Amino acid sequence: MTIWPPKPGDLRRPAYRSLADTLVRAVDAGELRSGDRLPTHRNLAYDLELSVQTVSRAYDELIRRGVIAGEVGRGTFVRAGRSDTKTPYVPDSQNEKFIDFSILMPVFEAMHLEEMQGALTRLGADLPSSTISAFRPSTALKKYTPAAAKWLTRCGLDPSAQGLLMTNGNTSAMTIALMTVASSGDLIVTEELAHHTLKALSRYLGVRIQGLEIDAEGVVPAAFEAACRRSQVKGIYLMPSGLNPRAATMSAARRAELVEIARRHDVLIIENDAWGPLQPGRPNPIAAMAPERTFYFTSLTKCIMPGLRFGFLTMPEAFESATANRHLVTNWMATALMAEIGCRWIEDGTAERLLNWQMNALGKRNQVAAKMLSNIPFQASPNGMHVWLPVPGSWTEDAFVAHARLNGVAVAPGSAFAMSDNVRQQGVRICLGAETGKTLERGLNVISRLARSNPEPALLTL
Repeated sequence: MTIWPPKPGDLRRPAYRSLADTLVRAVDAGELRSGDRLPTHRNLAYDLELSVQTVSRAYDELIRRGVIAGEVGRGTFVRAGRSDTKTPYVPDSQNEKFIDFSILMPVFEAMHLEEMQGALTRLGADLPSSTISAFRPSTALKKYTPAAAKWLTRCGLDPSAQGLLMTNGNTSAMTIALMTVASSGDLIVTEELAHHTLKALSRYLGVRIQGLEIDAEGVVPAAFEAACRRSQVKGIYLMPSGLNPRAATMSAARRAELVEIARRHDVLIIENDAWGPLQPGRPNPIAAMAPERTFYFTSLTKCIMPGLRFGFLTMPEAFESATANRHLVTNWMATALMAEIGCRWIEDGTAERLLNWQMNALGKRNQVAAKMLSNIPFQASPNGMHVWLPVPGSWTEDAFVAHARLNGVAVAPGSAFAMSDNVRQQGVRICLGAETGKTLERGLNVISRLARSNPEPALLTL
């Protein structure tokens, strides 16, 4: 007796859950395999004598479990056997074996530890009682609003034009923004190479994700327009200021063009600006162009210090209450101690000083990378934390990553950022912040040597 497809009489109440469980059993039994295409909602509903809504609910449940995936324009497919989240970086248990270019982080030196030690010493003398006793977010964090507004102004925003939440860094803000913009079954579009956690987060929330064609600046407007005409798009997720895997910075004109399309089709915008003001001369954030529809987030973590997990999420005023409620149920509030340190540093100039130091340090590392990779096509931003190396010569992406690791260097495969299985742009992300100056040069020398080589076909199967 086969498990799939079930007969109408085999399903129990609630039917959507019984249907989802039946499909999982069919996968476990090998009757359905990774990549198998599933019936449309309407066809399966007809065959099982169910409503389309019941089948849709079952599919949504399976998407949340990570068992199936929906691809706009192609259908719904079994994805069993795939890892839950493909991380671009090597795990802690292995990173000591490699020169680690896989993890995206700012430069960290002894002076950063000294700065934090000094801040904690001073806090010991004059720590406000509310920092450790206040339990309500408004009570604990309200006093930090002027410093937050000052930093957001430094990032190119008008803080008075939007609502504001303080968060425990960018990951928290990203989750809250996505939960507010989209509900289960809604469609979010983004670059075809995007943030490595976005796909998994969308799946957990039951949100459909579609990668769009990209060029040297980011999302191609025609691709965004076509997606809006083809389906109801709820939001677009963008990383326009060098943070994206390909280190691309979007021009002001391109930003304006995407905003115009979003307004015409009533699409909300999520803008990931985790690096904040790290890039000099960059265009103002999209949120400054379209505050009425943009959820913007940034933090001090990437541009100041890795352990300073304190950030800011702005949102259209119409969504301020909904965003705050989602923050409450997922995080309650930002950690007041981190807020106290971060805002003191903003007010007394320490944050600006550390920002300038980071810009200078990353600028020098980018110069080293440009020298070591001379005559090899790559993409970078002047003060960015990484470079993007399109797969060179006859290399495949997997083989290049594997051979780099055989030579003691860990890089991030482009596939870790892919929003679908048919991404056109293959490459590796090489992060510049984690290593010392000497190991940086040694690792880049390995990358340069591999990129200039022409491997034998047999080596590409490693």
